[in-house]
Amino acid sequence: MATETQPEAHRETDDRPTEPTDYFALNAVYGALLIGVVASTRRRAREEPIEQRELIPIAMATFALAKVVAREKIGTWVRDPFVEVADGERRPRGTRLRRAVGELLTCTRCLGAWSGLAVVGLRAADPAAGKTVTNVLAASAANDWLQAGFKWLTTETNRLDSRA
Repeated sequence: MATETQPEAHRETDDRPTEPTDYFALNAVYGALLIGVVASTRRRAREEPIEQRELIPIAMATFALAKVVAREKIGTWVRDPFVEVADGERRPRGTRLRRAVGELLTCTRCLGAWSGLAVVGLRAADPAAGKTVTNVLAASAANDWLQAGFKWLTTETNRLDSRA
């Protein structure tokens, strides 16, 4: 366990748990944003509600956005203050709230809730812009799945060819 006399760099890699109040702070921010979205988009949501057929593209957009922030190189600017890379593995950096944010930023499932709030919030606030962003992110998610499927297919084909 780190002591107060150790330099910050050594203390950052500790596995000290965060406090429940740190998670509460993150939940409070999420809740405030959610309430803000609901309150500010009430009238517009009645005029142009999100239709059931939009849920799959919204889900795909949420997946793509969460993956970009949590995993892709382009998202490093968001993660760097809160996440360190050690032995090729991303780990939360620091302690308390900083570490809790690092945990959030390394979890695609956790970020999915925040991404969903952003995508749905934009769709509710500005339907045209929301639909455009949703479609771009959904196309990105579809591309991701197709690329993974193509890689799997070529790997399987090469494996079967090498057996023959």
